[in-house]
Amino acid sequence: MSYIFGVGGYLQNLYWGEPVNAEDCAELMEVNFHSSFDPDTNLDREEFTCWNGRSFAEPCLKLQQGGESVVFTEFAGWEIFNGQEGVQTLRITLEDKIREFQLILEYVVYEELDIISRKAILNNIGGPLMIENFQSAALSLPQLERPFIRYVTGKWAGEFVINDAPVNTGVFTMQSKRGMTGPHFNPSFAVYEEGATEQNGNVWFGQLAYSGNWKISVEKTIFDNIRVIGGMNDSDFFKTLGQGESLETPEFFFGFSNGGFGGMSRKLHRFQKAHITTASKPRRVLYNSWEATAFDVNVKEQMKLADKAASMGVELFVVDDGWFGERHGDNAGLGDWTPNAGKFPNGLGELISYVNGLGMDFGIWVEPEAVNPDSCLFRAHPDWIYHIDGVEPMQSRNQYVLNISLKVVREYLLGMLRSLLAQNNISFLKWDMNRMITDLGSCDGVDHRELWRAHVDALYEIWGTLRREFPQVELETCAGGGGRIDLGILRYADQSWPSDNTDPYERLFIQEGFTNFYNPGIMMCWVTDTHPSYRRSGRRDISYKFRSAMCGGLGIGSNIGSLTAEELSLYSSHIDEYKSIRHIVQNGRLYRLLLPGNSPVSAVQYISESDEESVVFAFLHSQKFGDPCKRLKLQGLSKNSRYLVRTAGSEESDRVYYGSTLMHIGLPLSLKGDFDSALLKIKKLGE
Repeated sequence: MSYIFGVGGYLQNLYWGEPVNAEDCAELMEVNFHSSFDPDTNLDREEFTCWNGRSFAEPCLKLQQGGESVVFTEFAGWEIFNGQEGVQTLRITLEDKIREFQLILEYVVYEELDIISRKAILNNIGGPLMIENFQSAALSLPQLERPFIRYVTGKWAGEFVINDAPVNTGVFTMQSKRGMTGPHFNPSFAVYEEGATEQNGNVWFGQLAYSGNWKISVEKTIFDNIRVIGGMNDSDFFKTLGQGESLETPEFFFGFSNGGFGGMSRKLHRFQKAHITTASKPRRVLYNSWEATAFDVNVKEQMKLADKAASMGVELFVVDDGWFGERHGDNAGLGDWTPNAGKFPNGLGELISYVNGLGMDFGIWVEPEAVNPDSCLFRAHPDWIYHIDGVEPMQSRNQYVLNISLKVVREYLLGMLRSLLAQNNISFLKWDMNRMITDLGSCDGVDHRELWRAHVDALYEIWGTLRREFPQVELETCAGGGGRIDLGILRYADQSWPSDNTDPYERLFIQEGFTNFYNPGIMMCWVTDTHPSYRRSGRRDISYKFRSAMCGGLGIGSNIGSLTAEELSLYSSHIDEYKSIRHIVQNGRLYRLLLPGNSPVSAVQYISESDEESVVFAFLHSQKFGDPCKRLKLQGLSKNSRYLVRTAGSEESDRVYYGSTLMHIGLPLSLKGDFDSALLKIKKLGE
């Protein structure tokens, strides 16, 4: 792509889209005059608008200086250098000589991946600066005939719902004000021309790397200029900068695709794997014992479950909530991170040694940011929670939120986690956070409005410390399901938990929304007893459940203690099947062939990094009598190469086709009835 802006009386965005020659864009710097009431409509396209009372676009920077809040910056220079990982970086310096500060706009260009990141840095040279709004970037799009926006929304057990809406004159805002990324909106967007599809059309897209209160606004002016502004939410935001201090915004990543939403997704997936996510090993097949035991955890029962998990081929055994303190329900014990003596009389080591002896790694669930009022920790330190003086703190899920911006609280949590990981052979932490942040009151002289950001900084500090000190321990980001998934936390996490909804049919929709913006290699998908859609229990066969869950990282959450011998055998065979293809699913290129909401059949295809292998998952949701399944057209193959196609579990199904046939005529599908599924394994034979 090309991203071009120029320096005139202000920094003006000129173009973003298909590659062009920059020197041909100089004429776009000319003032676009409409009338004396709108003497320069190009101000709508300012690269970074500071509030000065003269520009009326959504501002990226606004100060609070008594009665004077205006900012007038001047261009002071630029430099290009190789930044982290040797990636070329452009730095623009603007100065406000009245307020005595420098505003740095930084552009990191990931040329081989066609992605750019932007952020802003405010360096205070003079007296105190009081900041009430500081965004990461403003991105201006070309003028489009019929622009639309795609974004994802959600709620508990219904995350990553795709929304498509026209971009109309005015301002459309997505945001979170709950202290974390949140499930209701995700900080990702795609603006596209009407008619864009999975395979075709121009798409401008971006993602904000921040795990706290955030905001992305899409503003279309009456002159058809479209601007996307993203960064920390200015709602209840405030920061005072003393002389010599700096404030840096989160990064805002963006790109362009002329290959539709599929092209957008593959660019994002490649970039995330190369520069964001820390995962260096394949996602292990895990078993989580929550559905089998809930809070009734004890070492003997866990050993029985471990026996069955190991016999199926599970690689990681995870104990969920209930292992610590007086944790017999969700109303007590949270915060007391020592093994319950009645449940684990010999500590965790007895179970861990047993699990390791079965050839599995051991993982455990934690929720360090929250505390129950009925806990030793809260009774000892009631002042460690967020609270407003004179007001009873709100309880949600019988919990308060710990003020981890306090150094003493961070040190306590790090000490607890260091002890847990150093004394036990734990290789995986499922880090949960099951409630929003409330009751922020000013603390130790710090304005409460600064604590929203301070909490996120403290979280990153803790996770970063764990990554450095315990590199062998993998981390999963979870927040009541998919409430904390963004490029900020994914710099530390190896995998993510998109939703507590593990119904295999509903998961297809969640997984479609997730993979629009995030790499499926970090998307954990479980085979369970169809939680939370109990009304449909028994309507999904084991193969359908597994194939839905194989579309990302595979986990097992069923009560395996109640499985029959035949069911255990089926679990084992599917786990073996997954291990043979997971390098394709987790590291390959994803093509969404048929979308679950558009036809009775949905299908996804993954192609290996080497282009030698491919797998296809197909799901039939419902079928009327006499209605056959249409042939399934594949994507991303070499048209002149021959491919061996095999239906999993049936060697007699082997057929050889040319790539052109598979892409333009398609494969026959032998799916029948409701909730049938198929796994197709494809191998390149050569030309």
